Amino acid sequence: MIVHRLTVDGKDYFLPDPVSELRSQILDAIRSGGGYVNIPPLRSGPGVDILFSPGMPVLWTQLDVGGEPERTTETPATEVDPNELL
Repeated sequence: MIVHRLTVDGKDYFLPDPVSELRSQILDAIRSGGGYVNIPPLRSGPGVDILFSPGMPVLWTQLDVGGEPERTTETPATEVDPNELL
């Protein structure tokens, strides 16, 4: 599952995928000199209205949560010489 973390003024907000429309709304608010954008909740609820303005620090991070575990290859504890098996 892909989760996006939006950090605004040091506060983190976690968002479900997709976020392309939300990004557009934030950019429009900043380009127009400032405006409120509703940040939807990760699961349920009304969300949070945030005032975005030019110069406000905003950071997007994409996280893969609950993805497949990394595949590792295990090496045997002792190696056997193939010539010893003959």
